[in-house]
Amino acid sequence: MEASGQKIETVMVGDRTIPPEGARYITIYIMGQAYQVPETLTILKAMEFAGYQYKRGCGCRGGICGACGTVYRKQGDHTLHTGLACQTVAEDDMILAQIPFFPANRADHGGVDTSLSPDEQIATLYPEIFRCVGCGTCTRTCPMDIDVMGYIAHFKRGDVMRGAKTSFDCIMCGLCVSRCPANISQMNVAMAARRIAAGQMTPRSETTKNRAEQVNAGRYEEMLAELGQMDKEELKTLYVEREREPDLSLPGEWMPHDQTKL
Repeated sequence: MEASGQKIETVMVGDRTIPPEGARYITIYIMGQAYQVPETLTILKAMEFAGYQYKRGCGCRGGICGACGTVYRKQGDHTLHTGLACQTVAEDDMILAQIPFFPANRADHGGVDTSLSPDEQIATLYPEIFRCVGCGTCTRTCPMDIDVMGYIAHFKRGDVMRGAKTSFDCIMCGLCVSRCPANISQMNVAMAARRIAAGQMTPRSETTKNRAEQVNAGRYEEMLAELGQMDKEELKTLYVEREREPDLSLPGEWMPHDQTKL
C-alpha cells in the first residue's frame, strides 16, 4: 500500500502457458509438492504453470543473466543436477529446488594494493583459491560449460590474463559456488581477475586516448550545440541518413566520406 493509500497491484512476471488440447502432462515436485504440468516446458514455465510467481530468481529468461540457477534430482537417480530454470526442460518425476541467491564471498576489489603484481592481488583478495582440491565439481556444475576448475588453476599458477579470458562467459549464476567443497567463490574471483586484467594488463588504445584528449579540449562542443538547436524531426533525418559502416568490414578498412567530424 502506498503512502497515499492507493493500492499497488502486483505485476505478473512472465505468462502462464496455455497447453494445447490433448497435451501430455508430467509430474514434477516443487519443494516436495507434486504438480501436473504440460511436457516440453522449461522449469521456469513449469513452475509458473504450477502457480508459482517469480519475484526473485528470474531475469532475462534467455540464459544470459544467471538469475535462475536451479538444482534438481530425478526419482531413482542419485545424481544432483544443476541448470538454469529458463533453459532446462522439465522432465517427468523431476524434484526441483531453486537457488535465486547464494551467499558467495566477495572481497573488496577496490581496496586491493595495486602495487602488487596481478597474481598477488588475486591471492590477496581470495587466498581460498589455494584450497581447491581439483575435484572438478564446479566445471561439471556450470550451465555455460566453462572450465571453472581450469581458470582457478590459472589463477593459482599466476596466469591472471588466461584465467580472465577462460572465465569470460560467466553469467554469475553462483551454481559453482554452491557445490564447491573448498568454499571458493569462483565467479567473484573471476570477476576480480577480469577487472585487473582489463585495468592493469591490457594495453591502452592510442585511438581512444587521442579521442579523449580531443573531447576534453572541447573539439565537439560546437557540434553538440548545433545538435541541441535541431528539432526532433531534423535529428531523426540526420540519424537515418547517416553514413553507416558496412557489415563485416575489416578493422581500418572503411572510413566515412565526410571525415570533418572525426
